[in-house]
Amino acid sequence: MSGHVHHDSAAWPGWLSFVPFLLILLLYVYGALKSGRSYKAWPLRRYLYAFLGITSVAAALAGPLSDNARTDFAAHMTGHLLLGMLAPLLLALAAPVTLLLRSMPVQASRRVAVVMRHRVFGLLSDPLTASFLNIGGLYVLYLTPLYSRMHHSFLLHVLIHAHVFLAGYLFTASLISVDPAPHRKSFVYRAVVLVLALAAHGILAKYLYAHPPEGVAPEQAETGSLIMYYGGDAVDIVLITLFFLQWYKAARPRSAAIAGLPQKSRNS
Repeated sequence: MSGHVHHDSAAWPGWLSFVPFLLILLLYVYGALKSGRSYKAWPLRRYLYAFLGITSVAAALAGPLSDNARTDFAAHMTGHLLLGMLAPLLLALAAPVTLLLRSMPVQASRRVAVVMRHRVFGLLSDPLTASFLNIGGLYVLYLTPLYSRMHHSFLLHVLIHAHVFLAGYLFTASLISVDPAPHRKSFVYRAVVLVLALAAHGILAKYLYAHPPEGVAPEQAETGSLIMYYGGDAVDIVLITLFFLQWYKAARPRSAAIAGLPQKSRNS
């Protein structure tokens, strides 16, 4: 696959490409510690989710995996799983929106909350819209010449990777309830969209196994598609588990009340 855009990593010391991700992590930690002065301490598990999520993004965009992804479809697909599926899930669990609202001055936080209630955010946070941006974007990437052209344009390369991450995060955040979401859809609605999205992702993986993207050798397409299919399933199992656990917890008090069962007092 000659003619690829080589973002010459030799011109950059290996550690330097990870500096932006380290700064983002430090900013997260600073915000968490700062918010802890006015609110209760930020949960340790959120720090862990943030660390693992940012590390996943860094692994996908910098270092050996990123270098190999330009010529190896299997490496590219591994990066896709890290950037578009695992990192969004981990970072959604890190509750960045909640942390942002806690870290800002009260007036600024209220303004952000007002903006979040705008209909545009309601549209973007709709699981159906998010799934079209996320899964639909993958269909456009792999079933058109876009994948091949991405390797010849640095700007296109950056834009596509940004889209993969942001669409993945938007999709995940629209399904699981961690951060505040004024336009949150019902669990039934989200469940239906989740099933359809996972099916569409699996269908695309199977299609790519038999029909390689432009410029990808058949053996690479087969390996990459298997990574996409089974690796995607692994992340999806975690997502499904979290989703239905939240659904169960949300429905449990109401179910107890309907059945006439005594409910524990919050103070007991």
